[in-house]
Amino acid sequence: MKTLRTAVIGAGKMGNIHAKVYDQLDEAILTAIADTNTERAEALAERYGCEATDDPASLLGKVDAVTIAASTAAHLELAELFIANGVAVLIEKPLAASAEQGRRIVELSRQHGVVVAVGHSERCNPVVQAMKRLNIEPKFIEAHRISPYPFRSMDIGVVLDVMIHDIDIILSLANSTPVKVEAIGVNVIADSEDICNARVIFENGCIANITASRLALKTERKVRVFSRQAYLSLDFFRKEGIVIKADPNVDVVKWIRQRQQEEEFDFSQVNWPELLHIEQLQITDAEPLKVEQQSFLKAIRDGGRPEVTAEDGLAALECAEQILAGVGQHKW
Repeated sequence: MKTLRTAVIGAGKMGNIHAKVYDQLDEAILTAIADTNTERAEALAERYGCEATDDPASLLGKVDAVTIAASTAAHLELAELFIANGVAVLIEKPLAASAEQGRRIVELSRQHGVVVAVGHSERCNPVVQAMKRLNIEPKFIEAHRISPYPFRSMDIGVVLDVMIHDIDIILSLANSTPVKVEAIGVNVIADSEDICNARVIFENGCIANITASRLALKTERKVRVFSRQAYLSLDFFRKEGIVIKADPNVDVVKWIRQRQQEEEFDFSQVNWPELLHIEQLQITDAEPLKVEQQSFLKAIRDGGRPEVTAEDGLAALECAEQILAGVGQHKW
């Protein structure tokens, strides 16, 4: 197995996490840390025994792949630098500061034949991976993602910072094009929205209701999925979920309908959950960021596709911009 030379651009919170995971992977060697803040780059580089620099261009010729964990505003410029020089890039979400910039990154990736992955690590959450294996066709999806104020990513609002995780997952699940988007948002601390609720209607009839807030007193990341095949209730934060499949519960539906025909039958003593055949979702214990990076490195070595492609990242960004347009129409 070829060992790939890697570097992390940006020594902030996400840069620290990416550096730690690269250092643990047998298929990668962490070569350098780059950050405009020299002291921060040197501190992180010292921890992993690698080079530190404040000039990302100095890494050309020294690395095979980089993770871009710098500010969103710098994503396009950094991506252009590395892609044009044949270096694969994993770009932390969101792909870019705008869909227009995102399209430029996708264009560069195709033009130079370079692997570009996007850091929607929640797609690599073992709960999402387990749900993916069920191969269901959602009709209604409800996502709820709230947390205390993070004091990071303050240059963007909650849609691009937080909600975009669920936008990416929902687009993957719905497997259809959004045809109508409605949204409202409120800014309390930042200049951009801190709370947002959006409804997305897809071409295939699927509907998604998405709520995100970074002003909560607790952290919750929950999704409920309704389909003809099953109902799923998922907790991404706790990495657990339940599934109620239609087939094992056919007799329950028949029993209820039969009892409805009996005028004197008393449903007040019937406990709905006790009637159902409920299964715990079979979830493997895997670190999402590790899965994400391994998928990225495998795509470079084998010529496949990473878990989340540049095109996927662009689709999430385009949907996010539609949501932000809706927020702009209903600005409080």
